Parts: sequence; structure tokens; C-alpha cells
Amino acid sequence: MRSFYHHMMTYRGKKQPDDKSKLADWIFEDHNFPKYSKSYHEVSEYLEWNSPFPNALSVFDEVWDLYKIKEE
Repeated sequence: MRSFYHHMMTYRGKKQPDDKSKLADWIFEDHNFPKYSKSYHEVSEYLEWNSPFPNALSVFDEVWDLYKIKEE
């Protein structure tokens, strides 16, 4: 299973950014993001303390569900 960070990189670089791509671009630029984590709680806690925009946590929950489906 690859890390959540690697899953998020599939959303980067959209010409017309949506919330998923904004979060992915922010994660890419944040050098302290837990890049090797596969833990919901670790990533969620990190985003709670370092949220890049108001609805980032709800976007994270949505993308995490997709991550879990794809990586099972």
C-alpha cells in the first residue's frame, strides 16, 4: 500500500484547480507533511493543526475514503 501522500500527488497540477488539487498542491509544497504515513489519525491531526484553507479537513475526509478504496 502506498502512502496517502503518494495518492494525493495524483490530484496535483490541474489547470482549473478544485479543492482536491489545491490540497494536493499544498501538501506537495509542505516539507513537514508526513509523507510516508498511511495512518488516518496522523494525517488528520497534522491537517487539523496546519489546515491550508477552511474546508481542507472535509476535502481530506473525502479523498481519504477514495484512498482507502483504491489501496485495499
